[in-house]
This record gives sequence, C-alpha cells and structure tokens, in this order.
Amino acid sequence: MTMVSTPSKLPTVTAFGGGHGLAVSLRALRRLTDRLTAVVTVADNGGSSGRLREEFDILPPGDLRRALAALCADDHLGRTWAEVLQARFNGTGELAGHAIGNLLIAGLWQELGDPVSGLDMVGQLLDIRGRVLPMSLTPLDISAQVVGLDPNQPDEEYTLTGQATVAKTRAEVLKVRLEPSEPEACPEALEAIRESDNLVLGPGSWFTSVMPHLLVPEIVDAILESKARKILTLNVSGADETDGFSPARHLEVIAEHEPRMRFDVVLVDRGFAGQDPHLESFAQNLGAEIVVDDLAMRDGSARHDPLRLASAYANIMGVQPR
Repeated sequence: MTMVSTPSKLPTVTAFGGGHGLAVSLRALRRLTDRLTAVVTVADNGGSSGRLREEFDILPPGDLRRALAALCADDHLGRTWAEVLQARFNGTGELAGHAIGNLLIAGLWQELGDPVSGLDMVGQLLDIRGRVLPMSLTPLDISAQVVGLDPNQPDEEYTLTGQATVAKTRAEVLKVRLEPSEPEACPEALEAIRESDNLVLGPGSWFTSVMPHLLVPEIVDAILESKARKILTLNVSGADETDGFSPARHLEVIAEHEPRMRFDVVLVDRGFAGQDPHLESFAQNLGAEIVVDDLAMRDGSARHDPLRLASAYANIMGVQPR
C-alpha cells in the first residue's frame, strides 16, 4: 500500500473509540488536521456518567467530555478549558464526584433537546479542533460472555453486564454484545464516515471502547462501503480486559466479532509487536499492512505518547504534523 496524501490538503479523519484511548488518539490527530470527527461510544454506566444517565435518561456524557477536552487547543485558554471540563466536584454532597464537563453537557442537552446540537455548542464554546459525536443517540449497555470468573470452575461461562463491570473484569472475555443489539447510528456520524479519507479505530479498552463500534450495523456498513484509508491502532500492551492478549489476539477479536472488516494499516508499538510472531499473518487476514513504530511513552508506562502517535499517523497519511 502506498501511504500518500495530497500535501496541500488537510486530511479528513474520523476516529472511533472512547475513554482515554480515544483521547490520546485525538490529541495526536489534532496536530495533523482540523477536519477531525470523534465518534464516541455511549455505553458507560459507571461514575458520574452512570449517575446522570440513570437520573435523566440521557447518553452517558463522560467519554464525550474526554473527547472534547482532548480537542481543546494547546494555548493557555484551551488547556484551562480542558482542565475545567475534567475537574470534579469535591465534598460529600449530591454533586460530589461529578465532572464539571458532564454537568455542562447534560444541562445543554436538557435545554436544547438534541445531543448533537448540545455537543456542537460545547465545541464552539471551547473552540475545539474538530467535532465530537455519539456513536448512537440511544444509551447502550455492554454485556460480555466470559470464562475464568470463578477459579473453582475455570471453564464455566458467565455473562457480565455493564461497561463498568466488563472493563474491570479479570476473567477472559470471549465475546461482547450491545443492548439493544442493533441500535441506530447517529446520522451525523454516518455522514462523517462517508466524507472521510481516513478512518482510525483504536487504541483503547478493546472490548468496551473499540469493539462497540463494530457492533452497530449502520456504522459497520458505512465503514465497509468507505473508500477511506482504514487504520487500526493497537494498544501498547495487553491490560485489564485484554490482560495477557498478544497483538495477534487483538486482531483475532476483531475478526470474531465482525468477519467482514478489513483494514489498510495496523499500527503497533515496536515493544508490543516484537513479542508476537503471529502478528503479520493475522494482519494479512484483515487485509492490512503492519506499521511498527515507537509509540509508547518514554517513561515506560503502558500509554501512547501523543507526539509519537502523531508522527506515525502523519507518515501513514502522508502529511506533516503542525
């Protein structure tokens, strides 16, 4: 595959995910382009998001808030807004633990009656570089089929329900599904996919932030129909819900949940890729070329470095970081 793009034109990118993984990808991608859309999972049921979702019957705002904060500018005002969005109320009262940004988003949704308009208004207020959209306009739940939950019955299968529960499990996750099982996609998200020349899936919690996008039929169909370059970004290690998973196993999970999915590039950290002799063949099964690069933080922590990730994306897309 030839990794080139018209240098004079900023790439149009749609990035899928949720939580910290999507946030780091957005911090990298915003260095390449303003023509950037984040499509965010809406299945969080824990913490502040879970409380607001239960009380007001709204989409969980937490992952959407993180994406908005990640797209704030790097100047003093942008960094200040990002910190305010992420800050939480102290104390022991009813507001304790709520993220300020979650309440701002929930309040705008109440006043405007439209999740997309509310997110766009927050984006305008923050002067973000890009746009943030929900994966679906329906609050979703994640359930997982797991083994190894009970050490006395290691082969017994159990079903766990709720993003917060699945994300923290130490059992082996075999399969995840959404409830409702075939939710309608956000129309603006489908439009963004159709207009993009690059689609980026991952990094992030594999079963609760990455895979949900491949369980929404309209999103899958839009990705399959798109002529855009499709990039799958792996995590820098297996952790939490994919503890012990090799890079190849991450790709196998994709194929098991959506056998039709194909990618042009699988981007993987050098340290993680070096541990797996099966990675190349599994990537080929997805139609992808492997791009190996130094992506992890220099302090050795299991996180992506946004600057290194930006450089890798720039090389793949044939553009210069700004």
